[in-house]
Amino acid sequence: MAEPVITAVVTAYHPDQRLAAVLDAALVTCADVLVVDNTPKGEESLTDTFTDARVRVLRSGRNGGLAGALNDAVRELPAATDAALLLDQDSTLPDGMVAALAAHLADPSIGAVAPTPVDIADGRSYERFAPTGSGLADRDTVITSGMLVRRSALTAVGGFRDEFFVDWVDNDFCLRLRRKGIRIVQDLNTVLPHSIGDRREHKVGPFTFRVLRYAPWRHYWITRNGVVMIKEHVGANPKWALMALLYIGRQAVTTALFEPKRSATLPAILRGIRDGLTNRTTLAYLPKGADYREPARSR
Repeated sequence: MAEPVITAVVTAYHPDQRLAAVLDAALVTCADVLVVDNTPKGEESLTDTFTDARVRVLRSGRNGGLAGALNDAVRELPAATDAALLLDQDSTLPDGMVAALAAHLADPSIGAVAPTPVDIADGRSYERFAPTGSGLADRDTVITSGMLVRRSALTAVGGFRDEFFVDWVDNDFCLRLRRKGIRIVQDLNTVLPHSIGDRREHKVGPFTFRVLRYAPWRHYWITRNGVVMIKEHVGANPKWALMALLYIGRQAVTTALFEPKRSATLPAILRGIRDGLTNRTTLAYLPKGADYREPARSR
């Protein structure tokens, strides 16, 4: 089997110099790079300075969220592209990672392959129940950053879910792949250092709670989209739905206990629960300058 032609897809928003390092690393093993810049119109961006012919910047001047950016890139993939490597603007690409992932696409049953993400701050896995050992592990879901996905798999499920904006976009995409019978695997030997945001540790007696701090609007989307996903998948995948419920519950409890701005975040979580249960969206919980896309299709 010939080596797949890979296009790196990098999503960006007000990027800094780390994006240039991502592009340099991606171009070592990828045929080209598509950068989707969600920086709003009228605001300067590092992407305005790119001149490499192998790098194409898509900048609409609107912030359509992660899902919208990924879908913009999917529509613009070059005709020769066999697979897309999905990256963040601050991703760190270890030597040999792309080649290791691409080798697994020799198996036609595999539609997407991902590295094993670890916290860039301390090298620890941030998945509570991550698989251990070596080799390949079949997964229901993997994170977007570092995922190498066949073009045919993208086409099979119609891309990413615009209405989710940011959170749970990866979970939704992966579970739709699985429903199509398409395998998702994780290479346990290939590590991707990944930044997981502003994490704080709080000690209560013998217990240590690691808490990620988010703006209220993120708490809303994490909760709202998570509830929607649980409703949609509890019948077909109850184990996954239970883990998602525990995650949302833990977020709510740790926020109530440790979040200094809980007067703003707790209402956002409660509104997210309500909207998730009723399939509503509260646009007031979009970040400033966001351009929300209504659902393209019902699910």
